[in-house]
Order: sequence, then structure tokens, then C-alpha cells
Amino acid sequence: MTTAPQPPAAALLAALRDRGWTLAVAESLTGGLVAATVVEVPGASAVLRGAVVAYATDLKASVLGVDQELLAARGAVDPEVARQMAEGVRRQLRADVGLATTGVAGPDPQDGRPPGTVHVAVVTPRGSEVCSLVLSGDRAQIRAATVREALSLGLRLAIS
Repeated sequence: MTTAPQPPAAALLAALRDRGWTLAVAESLTGGLVAATVVEVPGASAVLRGAVVAYATDLKASVLGVDQELLAARGAVDPEVARQMAEGVRRQLRADVGLATTGVAGPDPQDGRPPGTVHVAVVTPRGSEVCSLVLSGDRAQIRAATVREALSLGLRLAIS
């Protein structure tokens, strides 16, 4: 008898729990959707330390420690910004793993980038990875796809 695969959030939490790692989340375009998806899983409190929704660009610097010069030069929708957000939330919330999302959900462009431009980052004790995406759909579809991609990236790094 085969069992159905776990939903991405449950699989990520199980992999982190197996390693003894904790998770912190920094979100921009997803506005708390990653954290909400994670806390839907029973037992999430054993792994999730917390989350920061840094929607405004200045909060990415003041709360998460993203380099202000980087933000001024490239804007908030940038792969290095995503990596620094993940590192910052990991440090601020004293977690083993930091996961971050930044991008443009639409309907309008931001920082000269079109809707669907997304960067997700994960920082673990073993290293970091950023995934840059071009997603299609409306605002809700882009945000939902970003959550799926962020959880999948987190899982891939947690089990590697």
C-alpha cells in the first residue's frame, strides 16, 4: 500500500524536525502566506520560530538587516535582497533556517520589474540558495505559486 505524498509544508516541517532545525520566515509579496501555510500543519510550533512580513522596503533594512545600499541600487525585487532577508530573519529570530520571498505580485510593475518576477531564498547551516522565477497569472496565483516554490526550495535544502 502506498501512502500519498505529504503536502509541501508538512514535508518541509518533517524534514526540519528530523534534522533538529528550526525555521524563520521573511515575507514581502506573499504577505504572511508562507507562515500561514506552515502553521496549518499540526505540530508546526515544534519547528517554526516565527515570521516577519517586511512589506515596505525600509523594513527590509531596519528589521531584517538588508543592505540599504543594495536596496537603493537594485530595489527590493532582487535575488541578493531575498538572500539577505533569509539570512536576516534567521539571525533575528535565532532559527537554523531562514526562508524569504520578495517579488512583484501585480497588477502593476515595481522597481521596473513586471508582475510575476519573484525571488525566493533559503539559508541553512549548510549554505544558501536563491531561486529566481517568472510566474504568470493574477495576483493570487502569483502569490500561491511563490508559496509553493518557497516551500519546495526549503524542502530540497533541508533534505540535501
